[in-house]
Amino acid sequence: MRKVGRSRFHLYAAAFAFGQCLACDASAQNYPNKPVYMVLGSAAGGGVDSITRVLAPNLSDHLGQPVVIENRAGASGAIATERVAKALADGYTLTLLSSNAVIVSVLRTNLPYSLERDLAPVSLVTSAPQVLVVHPSVPARNVKELIALARSRPGKLNYGSDGVGSFAHLVGELFSSMANVKLVHVPYKGAPAAAMATAAGETSMNFPSLTSALPFLKTGKFRLLAVTSAKRSSLMPTIPTLDESGVPGYDNTNWMGVFAPAAVPKNILAQLNAALGKVVNTPEMKESINKIGQEPQTNSPEQFAAFVRSETAKFAKLINLIGLEAE
Repeated sequence: MRKVGRSRFHLYAAAFAFGQCLACDASAQNYPNKPVYMVLGSAAGGGVDSITRVLAPNLSDHLGQPVVIENRAGASGAIATERVAKALADGYTLTLLSSNAVIVSVLRTNLPYSLERDLAPVSLVTSAPQVLVVHPSVPARNVKELIALARSRPGKLNYGSDGVGSFAHLVGELFSSMANVKLVHVPYKGAPAAAMATAAGETSMNFPSLTSALPFLKTGKFRLLAVTSAKRSSLMPTIPTLDESGVPGYDNTNWMGVFAPAAVPKNILAQLNAALGKVVNTPEMKESINKIGQEPQTNSPEQFAAFVRSETAKFAKLINLIGLEAE
């Protein structure tokens, strides 16, 4: 009797699981049939928010459902990321993350989620290099001259960033390591404050985004030396890369991409990926993204997942090298 009872239990369990799978498949086949939420870890007006507000209406038109933006700022984006990581895996809760999410995942080992385990990369959306700028008083007209100057004055040149552990901070640390120079990092409360400090001559150099640098470039308060990407930016095709300017192999780009909960069915991921590929690469979207200082870039879920793993390894190695710990 006991064996029969167990058999019936397993039979019912299998039937229930099969029914759940059928329900999931049916839901996936009808996707999307209600609003899709984009949960963001930044306040309105930030870089991630600006890109999402350009992306959302176009993605909504393509999916045939509203794409609703939900801002949940705080804890360096971890609050919003946790919300998505623990959401129902039905494709209706997504997020747009930047390079910062990888840095946070490396620095903070006590996060209530795992970026690799709990989130599924859908597609890259944009990428943009930082730019290396110096105050006009710095006697260096190019990167090679800057490296020579820094080596002749170890610990005398400094650079500003928008905070300890920020993307700009690690861009500078990677430059210091690969160029074999000793620079002093000066953290500020936000990118605008860091840019103002370099413009005023408080810091020798900075690695801001193009958007942050542009007003100071126009007024001559910054001298632009290079971009941090492996290839020249289409937004600044005459500006050399660090790689071709004396720091071979340097490549550090700030990127943004869409993620979903890890267990979202593959056919929904594929549908979202295809939609993003079509929407992001239209001439209209390219123009809108370029105005924000970014460049459109999409890829497959598999390519994006591999990219996130390589970024995680890169930042983990760098953070370990400089002995950086979360504050």
